[in-house]
Amino acid sequence: MINSILPQDAERALLVGRVWLDEQRGPVIVALRAGEVIDLSGHVSVMADLLERDDAAELAANGDGKALCSIETLIANSQARPQVSPYLLAPCDVQAIKACGVTFAVSLLERVIEEQAGGDPSRANTLRSELNEIIGSDLSRIKPGSEAAMTLKAELQARGAWSQYMEVGIGPDAEVFTKSQPFSAVGFGASVGLHPSSQWNNPEPEVVLAVDASGKVKGATLGNDVNLRDVEGRSALLLGKAKDNNASCSIGPFIRLFDDHFSIDDIRNALVSLRIEGHDDGFVLEDSSDMREISRDPLDLVAQTIGRHHQYPDGFMLFLGTMFSPIQDRNGPGQGFTHHLDDVVTISTPTLGSLSNPVGRSDQLPPWQYGIRAWLAHQRRQ
Repeated sequence: MINSILPQDAERALLVGRVWLDEQRGPVIVALRAGEVIDLSGHVSVMADLLERDDAAELAANGDGKALCSIETLIANSQARPQVSPYLLAPCDVQAIKACGVTFAVSLLERVIEEQAGGDPSRANTLRSELNEIIGSDLSRIKPGSEAAMTLKAELQARGAWSQYMEVGIGPDAEVFTKSQPFSAVGFGASVGLHPSSQWNNPEPEVVLAVDASGKVKGATLGNDVNLRDVEGRSALLLGKAKDNNASCSIGPFIRLFDDHFSIDDIRNALVSLRIEGHDDGFVLEDSSDMREISRDPLDLVAQTIGRHHQYPDGFMLFLGTMFSPIQDRNGPGQGFTHHLDDVVTISTPTLGSLSNPVGRSDQLPPWQYGIRAWLAHQRRQ
């Protein structure tokens, strides 16, 4: 069980995260070392501070601190209902949480389908066939912003088949949006939330980069950029409602810091797997997202997010996008996939481990209450 949650080379991975402690009435920064969860709060008070340090890897590997519990206890506490202290939180805190959309050809086509379907899942199969005839099913060879991409754009515009999603999918500028707020993401084991109005939705399994204030990528983790296909399909201007709701963002279980054994090349070559297990109907869906098929290099996405045009003094977490857009019928022919309550979503890749969350409704899950003012009050108590 633990071996499937941690990276396959966990014994040499530099893993850092955040843990809730009841006795502290707040979070502490931790490192995972030799199967024990080590409290690093004597060195840093927020994850952003750790990621800014030049000696972050050394601190994770050797920084002194109290052993809070074993990793087995931490995982069991995080999956308990309700969760029991100490339990995992999302590994980020004060950082902005940004996300990239339409970075894979498959997701590009599905976003266009959502748009043209107007949020109606029953029209998706017909539109998918029509678009494949006009566009072709393989856009993965088109480099965004290239001469070939601009030629295709002109042809699609002439046919009346151009879309705002095509613009960010094969145009020069990436879609980068704010997924959710600092401190709002949930961690491993906590429920992710769906807006109660949504009837067509899915998880989005993604690699998430941890980037410091200078724009340097310091490590990576996993994330679920929960997607409401019907809401965004009605209008792209509803992206905020589709993406930023109570518990609609999960990140974890840990940030793996870059070192001699783990680098951006491991991200470029990652295969991100997804498993959805239905509680009420026995439904199982398994799929994967191959990062080698991403249309924009991860470092290009970072450069489009931060620079002279935009600064992030506390750093940011960056979802890199997904090629996962499930079309498997669940509720009936032509209805495609949508979540049922109590589904369990597990996102995994060998170098980062697994992020697992059950699915609930945003209005029925515990409300987000621990924000910046609560964290400041926690710091004053220390």
